[in-house]
Amino acid sequence: MTLLATESETDTSTPASRPLARELRELTTAVRVSFHWLGTSRTLTHSQKAQAAEPFGAAEKFLSAGKKLFDTSAPAYRNVTAVRSKIIQYWKSTSLPFPEPGLRLIRKERINTFDAQLEAFREELDRAVRELDAEFDDLKRQARQRLGSLFDPSDYPTALRHEFGVEWDYPSVAPPEHLQSIAPELYERECARVSARFEEAIQLAETAFLDEFNSLVSHLCERISGSGDQAPKVFRDSAVSRLHEFFQRFKELQIGSHDQLETLVEQAQGLLKGVSPQALRDQPSLRQQLSRQMGAVQSQLDQLLVDRPRRSIVRPRSSEEA
Repeated sequence: MTLLATESETDTSTPASRPLARELRELTTAVRVSFHWLGTSRTLTHSQKAQAAEPFGAAEKFLSAGKKLFDTSAPAYRNVTAVRSKIIQYWKSTSLPFPEPGLRLIRKERINTFDAQLEAFREELDRAVRELDAEFDDLKRQARQRLGSLFDPSDYPTALRHEFGVEWDYPSVAPPEHLQSIAPELYERECARVSARFEEAIQLAETAFLDEFNSLVSHLCERISGSGDQAPKVFRDSAVSRLHEFFQRFKELQIGSHDQLETLVEQAQGLLKGVSPQALRDQPSLRQQLSRQMGAVQSQLDQLLVDRPRRSIVRPRSSEEA
């Protein structure tokens, strides 16, 4: 059953937030990314499950069993799934959350760039699938040896060309205009529903930015903590570079709805300006200074996390309960 967010008595949605919600509607459009993907496992047949249950004296209907069709750790298959991960990461990094399953919000001026990048990813996915297809007969031969009598040639497609794919579109989340003339009251309710969704989208964006920023700052503080000439804990360059990536994404996507968060992001960005990971490793005094300064940012973030508004999640009533 779908979970819906509804305003609770602790909700901070106010008339002051509505201009931001209207601005968000004007500046963005919904974008949806979906995949069709070859299944890599199958449930055992009733007779196979019965056979598997027999050594344990178990009843077949109480046993759940399946088989893996091929080795999913094979490099060719991992290359295919890596492209999917890149697409999802790009989609999320260039858009804002929206309280409708499968939808996110992208700024309208970024649509052409997004569309071109998804086309490039689609070509990359096609190449990876062709490489997997070239090795698929070998993977099936290996599966035949490993699965024994469970191997079934009908579980496998003859070719992989149409078994993997990515699609994207830009569905409308606006109230249906035709309702305005044929059902004005329903149209007004739809307008109110959409407005509430965009107000909630603002809170979702704030929460996502706050949680990510807090995680990145906390990780950096934990990595550079120490005193005196104590060697810093081992940390990757990404402890710093990921914060710089966040600063850029926050600048591009934030909607001016959280002054305190914006101030802390600007403060952290200023503290890290010109600071390289190697300098933090080599200079104890710089490390100690940054640790104190970022620790102060972390403390303020902790307070924001405590004070942030919460929304209650309730299940909609079924028709029998209504």
